[in-house]
Order: sequence, then structure tokens, then C-alpha cells
Amino acid sequence: MMYSLEDLLHLMARLRDPQYGCPWDIKQTYATIVPHTLEEAYEVADAIERGDLDHLQGELGDLLFQVVYYSQLAKEEGRFEFAGVIDGITRKLIRRHPHVFPTGDLYAPLDVPRLSEEQVKQRWEEIKAQERAEKASAPEQLSLLDDVPATLPALSRSAKLQKRAGQVGFDWPDALPVLDKVREELDEVLEAMSENDPAAVADEIGDLLFSVVNLARHLKVDPETALRGANGKFERRFRFIEQALRDTHRPMEDCTLEELDALWGEAKRQEKNLPSCG
Repeated sequence: MMYSLEDLLHLMARLRDPQYGCPWDIKQTYATIVPHTLEEAYEVADAIERGDLDHLQGELGDLLFQVVYYSQLAKEEGRFEFAGVIDGITRKLIRRHPHVFPTGDLYAPLDVPRLSEEQVKQRWEEIKAQERAEKASAPEQLSLLDDVPATLPALSRSAKLQKRAGQVGFDWPDALPVLDKVREELDEVLEAMSENDPAAVADEIGDLLFSVVNLARHLKVDPETALRGANGKFERRFRFIEQALRDTHRPMEDCTLEELDALWGEAKRQEKNLPSCG
């Protein structure tokens, strides 16, 4: 027997039953569930990035349960139900893909001209812009940045803000002037450091990070993914150093920076499958 989506919805309702449900689940709110939702989304991303596809099904189930949880809370308040979530996303995706569903019929025959990826992106942005305008009671006062979620990771939100501004021409023409901007911001960090002004240093580092995100965007690199990759690389190499020192029974605290740097270099060489220099 395999459980179905209906079974999962029933389970959620039972967990929230005021008399017979789980005490922990009963006391949860939209706000208290948010941290779990973010964690589950990152665990899905982590499984994919590590190539751990054997556990992806389970991680996706955990993420789906978050949607079910919010839907149950909303159902109890008479706002909407899970079926409404499904209906809403299906309608939106049909509307945003007129190149696939030109008549708006989900089950119409697949007999439409194929668009290029660039044409699809352009049409997608036009449709989303129209949706934003329709949401506003006063379109002339609507900011282009209004619907970029404030809760996104900072790197991802920077990229989205920049991309949105670029849609109306507020952008560098290519990556080279952005690279100059990165150098300029780095010089300003150095200047703030020389003035021993912690607040200014923090402000300038923020500008530097924002510029680096802009550079990544122009080079078609997702900054969040790139930084997660750098984090993973640092972790692997640091663990290599720890293991090498354990093998020689030496505490890391007793090593000089030069010795640690040499081990770091060895970790890099092994990652690249290059022979050691001795």
C-alpha cells in the first residue's frame, strides 16, 4: 500500500486536532513554521548539490509537508485549502506559459511553435510585470522592486534586485565595468580601514559584496550557489588539514601559519589530482 496526497492531508488534520492531535503541532503558527520551511528547502538543495539523489525523495517529502502545514493553518482560519494552492499555481503557470498553452487549455494538443530560451525569458518577465501592475491599486506608485522577497538570502536578493533594475536599463552594459566597480569598492574598504571606522568598514564591505554579486550576475553565475561551492571547498580542505595533523598527532594550535598553509596547498593539489612537490 502506498499513501496518497489525500492521506497526507488527513494526517495533517489529525496532527492539528485540538483534542487528540500532537501538542507540538497544535501550538504552531505560520511564523513558527517558517524556519523549518527554509531548512527543508536548503536540505533539498544540499541533497542535489551533493549528488545524493537516493535521499532526494525524502527531502522533497519534507518540503511538501511544509506546504501542507501552511494550508492546514489557512483552512482552520477559513482562508484557503490545499486544493486552492494547487489550483492557483496551475492557473498561474498556464498564464505564464502562453507559448505552451496558447488557448489557456491545460490539455490542448501540443501543437504550437517552439520559442527560443531568450524569447521565453522575455515573455516571462513581461507577464510578471503585467501581474505586478494588476496587483497595485495605484500602478504609478508601484516600485519595480516591491515583490522581491525581503526574506531571501542576501546574495540571492541582491541578484534579484539588480536583475529587476536592469530590466529598465539601470545596469552596466557588460562585466568589465562591473569589475572596475569591484576594485573601486575594495579601495573604499581599505580607506575605511585606514580611518579605523568600524561602521564605515561594514558599510563598504556591504557595497563590495553587492558589487561582487553584480559581477557574478553579469557572468551568469548564481552567487548563492557559487558561495555554497566555496564553503564546501573550504570545508573539504580544512578537514584534510585536520586529518593530516591527527595522523601526525599534532594539535593545530601548535602549527605555524606557514605549516598550515603548506597543508592547505597539499589539499588543493590532491583535489586537482596533481602530484605533490615533495
